[in-house]
Amino acid sequence: MTAATPEITPEIKQKVQQLRQQLQQAGYAYYVLDNPIMEDTVYDRLYRQLQDLESQYPELITPDSPTQRVGDKPASQFTSVRHNIPLYSLENAFNLEELAKWETKWQRQAPDTENFSYVCELKIDGSALALTYENGVFVRGVTRGDGVTGEDITQNVRTIRTIPLRLNLDNPPNVVEVRGEAFLPLDIFAKINQERENRGESLFANPRNAAAGTLRQLDSKIVARRRLNFFAYTLHLSTSSESTPLQSQWESLELLQEMGFLVNPHRQLCPSLPEVAKYYRYWETARDNLPYMTDGVVVKLNNYDLQRQLGFTQKFPRWAIALKYPAEEVPTVVKDIIVNVGRTGAVTPMAVMEPVQLAGTTVQRATLHNSDRVAQLDIRVNDTVIIRKAGEIIPEVVRVITELRPSNTQPYQMPTHCPECKSALIRPAREAVTRCVNSSCPAILRGSLVHWASRDALDIRGLGEKIVVLLVNNNLVKSIADLYTLTVEQIASLERMGAKSADNLVRAIDASKERAYARVLYGLGIRYVGSVNAQILAKNFPTIELLSQASIPSLESVYGIGEEIALSVFQWFKNPANLALIESLKVIGLQLYFANNSVDNNTSNTNTLAGKTFVITGTLPSLKRSEAQKLIEQAGGKVTNAVSSKTNYLIAGENAGSKLTKARELGIPQLNEKQLTELLNL
Repeated sequence: MTAATPEITPEIKQKVQQLRQQLQQAGYAYYVLDNPIMEDTVYDRLYRQLQDLESQYPELITPDSPTQRVGDKPASQFTSVRHNIPLYSLENAFNLEELAKWETKWQRQAPDTENFSYVCELKIDGSALALTYENGVFVRGVTRGDGVTGEDITQNVRTIRTIPLRLNLDNPPNVVEVRGEAFLPLDIFAKINQERENRGESLFANPRNAAAGTLRQLDSKIVARRRLNFFAYTLHLSTSSESTPLQSQWESLELLQEMGFLVNPHRQLCPSLPEVAKYYRYWETARDNLPYMTDGVVVKLNNYDLQRQLGFTQKFPRWAIALKYPAEEVPTVVKDIIVNVGRTGAVTPMAVMEPVQLAGTTVQRATLHNSDRVAQLDIRVNDTVIIRKAGEIIPEVVRVITELRPSNTQPYQMPTHCPECKSALIRPAREAVTRCVNSSCPAILRGSLVHWASRDALDIRGLGEKIVVLLVNNNLVKSIADLYTLTVEQIASLERMGAKSADNLVRAIDASKERAYARVLYGLGIRYVGSVNAQILAKNFPTIELLSQASIPSLESVYGIGEEIALSVFQWFKNPANLALIESLKVIGLQLYFANNSVDNNTSNTNTLAGKTFVITGTLPSLKRSEAQKLIEQAGGKVTNAVSSKTNYLIAGENAGSKLTKARELGIPQLNEKQLTELLNL
């Protein structure tokens, strides 16, 4: 007895119609106007939603649904050409579980198959091309288009030097069809965007968009200058060929290479799905070292007889699938916008979103930075947004897809009062950040305590955010100094805190009195003073009294301490509440002086780095590049701009680019900021 079809409600009908309209608008903008209005990941997500609904409610399927055709019409600037062999797209799998389901599915359609293997190839993020050779000579290059009809861009394809104009075969078949991916290497992409920026032109969003845009240039001279590359991955020989018919995908790839094509060297023949999984997992991280973009792995059944047996669906081959990596940018919907108050009083707007998988983790919140960024994005509740991880750590909103915005949304307004203490918020002159300036604000206190207990500061084991919240909410702690008067009984009275845990925490707090002066300075949470700057200040102002009395010029004269840090330190010590805290910490017995015998405060040998050459790239957590350079030079080292075989170390921060790639190729050691300071004995 078949299950009854679920009831189709008006809301479901409306949702299906809305999805179709959005997908059709996006398809027209992408294929016809050559002006995309949404990212591929957004389109894929909406497409899947529509597929799922039509699967549940087959009665809603109509001939004009985007799921019932391969694609839309190609643009009209080039001559339209019908493909001799359709250029099918691939079905997507987004994890290994979906890949296993795909294997089960094809095995049901070919139940007698016992001996099979897979060919794994990196999925290049570029633009698909179909190339035709007659009697060994290149005669036509066509874009994928809608899979049935593409655009003749032969003159542009001729400029790609990795595409041979004559096949390297003594007796070529009458007709050869080659499929592959045109792409831009990352260094070329960066150069193109730099040139566009210099000319005041808009930048390409990614190498794939740049490759597609390049191929569709009407002037082939522009295409030649951009130095596109090409990987071949599919081969079709004319049926009249007298040569031995190809038996497998692996044989095709080897023959393509013999013909003179560039074939990706990282392909692999896998006898089973577990081997495919190993290949997939390896390249998930190793792809970061490639000179081009790849967003997944293409898995194909190797045997051509099996491929022919399985055939095609209306849109996909049944014998191949694209196994995607977790997206670095993904779409989601904003459910709410809230604000968080940090330890410095900074009020940060935060988007609360429908949970999505991003770079291997579930993300539900993303920072909006400040009111200027909110205004720039014009982000609203119920907007569809693109999010990514900044520096692969902190989720942030990249852009709003206004084409998907509901009609009843309202612009978001930043609050005028602190959500924690209800004090009026201010935005200091020349700052983008809105702040709560009430030093008694519970949020500021909680943040200060968590920072004080952090590993690089006082390293108080057991004093995490949850315990801090309990201490503040129960009025047991109203300042950092109050931590040192807590008793075992007070802590044990808190929720989920036993006597043993309370005793361990009291001991950990007491042990923190022995932490070095530099770590105390860092723990105070002075704006712009990171752990490295704190060590520099401790060495140059060996007591808290000297530091508190230091003038701005004397602070700025120290290597590694710039104007911004100097002003912040000077102002911090002018606050009476901060001076009162210092006096309390003195009474408690905190280390507020520089000790020469302290492990944390070893003086730096001025010749520590003598004869060593460094290159600095990316953004360091607390040091400016110029500050890091001064510290290296002060220790006898040399800093250059270019990586070479003579470079001893690369100092790499966030968003390190081609210098990091070259350092890896040359086997040059890479250090982060913390490792640099250890090398300097700071």
